[in-house]
Parts: sequence; structure tokens; C-alpha cells
Amino acid sequence: MKFQRVSVILCVVNLLLLVFFATQNRSSAQSGVSPVLRARAIELVDDAGKVRAQLNIEQGGEVVFRLRDSTGTIRAKFGAGEKGSGISLMDERTEATVQLRANETGGGLTLFSRDGKKNEIR
Repeated sequence: MKFQRVSVILCVVNLLLLVFFATQNRSSAQSGVSPVLRARAIELVDDAGKVRAQLNIEQGGEVVFRLRDSTGTIRAKFGAGEKGSGISLMDERTEATVQLRANETGGGLTLFSRDGKKNEIR
């Protein structure tokens, strides 16, 4: 009878400890999440360690986001500075084929064809 009481008490204590530690792990995991990431640059890398995306501030103060293909070639670029912003999309030759700009002179869209012709919309 005495052994049965001790085993019941130990089971209850173990259950209380289990509940206590389970709630502690949840609250500590939630407190480890930072609401803001502050950095001078951010790079995303693939499994091979190659940079596939970059977000950084250039020397002139312009913020630039670049997307790269698996060989590291820039395929898309988005930039923003004091005088405006722009997007460039590049083809497999790494030539800009689409450029969208907004600056102090207004907005513009430029499409570049393979034969070098450009079509501008202002």
C-alpha cells in the first residue's frame, strides 16, 4: 500500500514537471524571434554557397536588390535612391531587356529588342 502511494506521488510529480518544461520550451522559443532584422547587407546563398540574392547599400547611398541565377549572373536588379528608383530585367546575354524608371524627370519604361532597337514609353 505504501509503495503504491509513493509511485502515484512520483507519477504526479513527473507529470507536473513534464507540463512545466513543455511550457518553458514554448515560451523560450517564442522569445527567440526577433521582430526586426537590422543589417548593413543581406545575402541569400544556395546549397553550394553561391550568392543568389543581395540586398545592400551602395557607396552613393542607393539601396540595391539583385537577383542572380545559378551561375552568379545578375538577372534582375531593383534600386532606390534619393532621386528615384528603377528596375532592370536582364536576358541570358546579361543585357537589360526591360527597364522601368521613376525619377525627377518623370517615369519611363524602356524595352530593348535583340537587334539593339529600343522602345521608350514616357
